[in-house]
Amino acid sequence: MEAALLNQTNTSTSCSVESSVEKRMYPAVYSLFFIVGFPANCLSLYVAWMLMRNGNSMAVYLVNLSISDLLYTITLPVWIELALQKPLGGGLCSLVAVITYNSFYVGSGLLCCISIDRYLAVVYPLHFHWVREVQTAAVVSIAVWTLEIAIHIILLGHTGALQAFSSRNLCEEHIPMTHEDANLTLTRVTLGFLVPVFIMTFCFQQIMHSLRQSTSILEEERRKVGLLLFSLLLTYIVAFVPYQMVQLLRAILEPGACVWAARLRDPYLVTVATTTINSTLDPIIYCLISESAQREIWKVVEKCRGLFMVMNSTTSSSGIQSVS
Repeated sequence: MEAALLNQTNTSTSCSVESSVEKRMYPAVYSLFFIVGFPANCLSLYVAWMLMRNGNSMAVYLVNLSISDLLYTITLPVWIELALQKPLGGGLCSLVAVITYNSFYVGSGLLCCISIDRYLAVVYPLHFHWVREVQTAAVVSIAVWTLEIAIHIILLGHTGALQAFSSRNLCEEHIPMTHEDANLTLTRVTLGFLVPVFIMTFCFQQIMHSLRQSTSILEEERRKVGLLLFSLLLTYIVAFVPYQMVQLLRAILEPGACVWAARLRDPYLVTVATTTINSTLDPIIYCLISESAQREIWKVVEKCRGLFMVMNSTTSSSGIQSVS
């Protein structure tokens, strides 16, 4: 999600665009996504952490993906406050914007890692064992975070946004989009969306082809692997294609043109909100489809049930003693 959502007027020009989408839609939509997404990502993080401790390499990427999605989710209350035009400090605003940006692109990188991990495991099961080790996955995850943060800092530094970090610069945007912002948007669309979609689609196609050709993998296992990867890919595409298409149109048509800024404003704001679907559904999809994740969830349920019974028993005993 682009961080610059709220400032409707570009102070450097006379262009002014009014929209009621933020006040009407954002508080309700973001509240719903936060209520669902926060506990879902917390549960997903716990499950992935337990599986990682058992030596599951893909769980390393899922731990990092859950952290990325969780960071994004906890920024939603701040975006609600901004949508309602409540005053916020410049430092907090900029920090939340940077977290949002990084979570967006780190998540894309980690989904690519998950796709490549499954691609190597299914298509080349007798090779690349070192790639699918927990230590390797940890190093790759750190590299993804480092690379995405470095690219983000370079891009923001190029626009001069980081020079005014303590101001509200990162939470506000120029309307209409400047030519410099348009070039930045085109870079993000290419590196942050088109490249990940190409990698994930290629891996999914190769995995499904290999599964269909394999006689050693049970039909049920083929179905579950295919369903998991297809669900993650479909969710990613549904969440981000509308937003990226609108951003592409803005980068091409909007610079210096108030008429296009007005026409594309509401579609832009709506598609910004739809990107939140990815961070909300990813953990739910994984926990519902993966048997190993379901086993860990049942362990949590059993622990909570046992704790509840102990607490209930202790309360009952205390009540009996009080009566006596």
